[in-house]
Amino acid sequence: MRLVRFGPRGLERPGLLRNNRIVDLRSIFPEIPDIGEAFFKNDWLQKVRDVSEPGQQIDTRLGCPIHKPSKIICLGKNYTDHVREGGSQVPPKPLLFSKSPSALNGPYDLILLPQSCGQVDWEVELAVIIGKQCKRATRQNAYHYIAGFTVLNDVSGREAQFSDSQWFRGKSFDTFAPAGPAVVTLDELGDAQDLRLTAIVDGQVMQEGTTADMIFDIATLIEYISEDITLYPGDIISTGTPSGVGIFRDPPITLQPGNIVECRIEKIGSIRNKVVSHLDI
Repeated sequence: MRLVRFGPRGLERPGLLRNNRIVDLRSIFPEIPDIGEAFFKNDWLQKVRDVSEPGQQIDTRLGCPIHKPSKIICLGKNYTDHVREGGSQVPPKPLLFSKSPSALNGPYDLILLPQSCGQVDWEVELAVIIGKQCKRATRQNAYHYIAGFTVLNDVSGREAQFSDSQWFRGKSFDTFAPAGPAVVTLDELGDAQDLRLTAIVDGQVMQEGTTADMIFDIATLIEYISEDITLYPGDIISTGTPSGVGIFRDPPITLQPGNIVECRIEKIGSIRNKVVSHLDI
């Protein structure tokens, strides 16, 4: 099952994506909430599984597939090759940071370069969507709390990230978390620890990796985070990026107005975002 949100920004409706057609769930269930905490908490994920409509060809914008998560928790240095390209050491435990939910962006929306920071970079990541409230999960039952998975570009303002001595500001600028195109449930995805990730800038492959190479796998991350941080339905865990980011290249490559960044994960799909300056908006 592939959950999407479609329509103009701020007016998105919940839907199912089927063979490039969209099932408008609100036309079937007028009372259905947006795809977020209430949707998962009130078991709408199970209710919509029985929908058999094939959907319609709808030429409309797709929004971020999750509405207003309480938090976005991200992983730093979770792929060995990425740790090495940055000249760092493999962390002994998961390295967590957060992005502001206000950074969320649609899968084909514009990435806006900030005025206060340069050296903007890309990071293709597998994002886990929490489906049930979760406190002190174990590795053995961690997948019980997962609603599905999506693609997230952890866009990073390196100048702010490195100068601030913490990562929140440089990771949280507006539009710096394009995600989508859909939340794909595990029954359709298969093994989430065996998916290929690719980032492409202006047609050139920049990152290639596989989720099998995570230092800390998905179950370990949920166990570690939820020990003392409650995860709520709709929360996002972005699981880190493989090597190939721009800042560690020789010479560094960073995003400029007009660049097109595409992030792909097999069995989920791709997001594709044009980079613009504030003068282009």
